[in-house]
Amino acid sequence: MVVPKRHARRAVTRTLLKRQIRAAFAAAAGLPPGLWVVRLRSPFDRQQFPSAASDALRQAAHAELAQLFGRALTPRPARPGAPA
Repeated sequence: MVVPKRHARRAVTRTLLKRQIRAAFAAAAGLPPGLWVVRLRSPFDRQQFPSAASDALRQAAHAELAQLFGRALTPRPARPGAPA
């Protein structure tokens, strides 16, 4: 889990996001074994989430992680010309 300080300034926010990531891994049954990296790529808007540990932030992180893990669990169609 990588939650950079530049995207989540407060430690309580980084901790909340890491807990949400751990919970998403625990709930993602059927995830192929391997090493997985989850990295926060863009900051959460402090105007939209003024409290560092708000329920709104928790729900937004949960929804985004559910979408991410959902994409990881769906099989991709084979690319044309790719070796079988």
